[in-house]
Amino acid sequence: MIDTIIFDFGDIFINLDKQGTISGLQKLGLKEWNADLDRLNLLFETGDISYDDFVTGFQKQLPNASIKEILEAWNAVLADFPSYRLDFLKELSKKYRLFLLSNTDSIHIATFEKKSGAPFYTDFYNCFEKVYFSFEMGLRKPDPKIYQVLLDKHNLVPGNTLFIDDKTENTNSAATLGIKVWNLQVGKEDVVDLFNKEIL
Repeated sequence: MIDTIIFDFGDIFINLDKQGTISGLQKLGLKEWNADLDRLNLLFETGDISYDDFVTGFQKQLPNASIKEILEAWNAVLADFPSYRLDFLKELSKKYRLFLLSNTDSIHIATFEKKSGAPFYTDFYNCFEKVYFSFEMGLRKPDPKIYQVLLDKHNLVPGNTLFIDDKTENTNSAATLGIKVWNLQVGKEDVVDLFNKEIL
């Protein structure tokens, strides 16, 4: 019997435009996404480097771009957050224990909050017992430790817990701990289809 649901954020609630960031960076002179940028992203997502280190890392690769332009390109990934998903979440929160678990960074979260406005993001966060961001935890999915933190801190029973994420490596990792999973196919499925999936 599922009594707890852990949700990813990007492409589950907020739509992402990954190509938007790549295109934006290319316009600023980036030839292609590379290992150095990958490393910067991962370190920033686990809070292991500061905002300044992150921006400086990008400036090294985009010497002609301003910080403002770099941040605009970086934030281009964040698309819309349809309000019907928030309505669905509010209904779910009456029946289940809900948690948010997102691989993200401080820039993206600050941008989401600024774009959506306090009433919207407060309503969103209030649906959850606790909101977990990788940059605050020092861990990121698919590391099994990140799921274990939630299980231990909130006395969750893996078999009674559902984890919803669009990345296969993340759901596979959670499943090794006995957590039930739904690997949501972006573009083909929507989180509001949850009850039609007969997972609950």
